[in-house]
Amino acid sequence: MCKIYVLIFIFTWSTTSLSQEKKTIQWLSFEQLSDSLENKPKKVFIDFYADWCAPCLKMQREVFSDENVIKILNEDYYAIQMNVESTDTIHFGNQTFINKRTKKRNPVHEIPLLMASQKNKPFTLPALIFFDENFQATSRYFQYLNIKQFLSIISK
Repeated sequence: MCKIYVLIFIFTWSTTSLSQEKKTIQWLSFEQLSDSLENKPKKVFIDFYADWCAPCLKMQREVFSDENVIKILNEDYYAIQMNVESTDTIHFGNQTFINKRTKKRNPVHEIPLLMASQKNKPFTLPALIFFDENFQATSRYFQYLNIKQFLSIISK
């Protein structure tokens, strides 16, 4: 009889823990984005970050784990998250992009330099870029955004 209770407990615990899995943002790669935009145009959000960037890490911890942020990004946007120091070769929009600065002090990849540079200012993080369904940039933010600020931007 005791074994039956143990089995019931294990079954109940396992199904409860599976149903409570934490949802996450469905991050795409640039290659996946190309295919997705061709098949179903949608707004795009790109988060450029670095492992050493404290505001970037704070956004990952606080903002990108928020249930409302996750829901809106997954439903209304294609989301990309890219480490700016990546050494990956990326194929996007019939072009190839590489990190030409891998052996330099500030090894920022070509893609963030092209998409997130500010005129007459040095490259800074975090860099958050929003695009419309036609992949035209609509806004750029170069700062930490809290949950409330971020939700007001993506809820428009």
